Amino acid sequence: MRIRCELRPGDVGEIIKFHGLTYSKEYGYDLTFEAYVAEGLAEFIRSYSPEKDCVWIVEDDDRIVGCIAVFGRSKDCAQIRWFLVHPEYRGRGLGKTLLENAIEFCKRHGYRNVYLWTTSELTVAKKLYTAFGFVKTEEKCHRIWGKDIVEERYELRVQKN
Repeated sequence: MRIRCELRPGDVGEIIKFHGLTYSKEYGYDLTFEAYVAEGLAEFIRSYSPEKDCVWIVEDDDRIVGCIAVFGRSKDCAQIRWFLVHPEYRGRGLGKTLLENAIEFCKRHGYRNVYLWTTSELTVAKKLYTAFGFVKTEEKCHRIWGKDIVEERYELRVQKN
């Protein structure tokens, strides 16, 4: 396995597929979830700047098995997106490593506020977020991705290195 910090041709499609298949199988999300992931990734690619954004891709035998991105939203605020580890690779510390990389990037680039959105059913991910100091700041309930979802916003205040 290796972690790289750049997107290559084909990666965007693989990340969309990775998210679509995983969330469909584990949580019953429908095809509109893939559209949501695709829209966000398209926005990320169009506005990408290495001074404010970064992505980490975990590969094993040229297959994407994990990812996370920092999407700079303003001078001092960033969003963590597309954080996912393949089910077969969970429990090995990859999620922790990816989140550490993302938070360290945010510190180095002067982001004082980092946020992410998750859903109430992702209990293991939420435990990881709170272990890193994220605090739930918002909750919204609605029908999305083919089911009733409770989305939760978590925020982290960071100190620059």
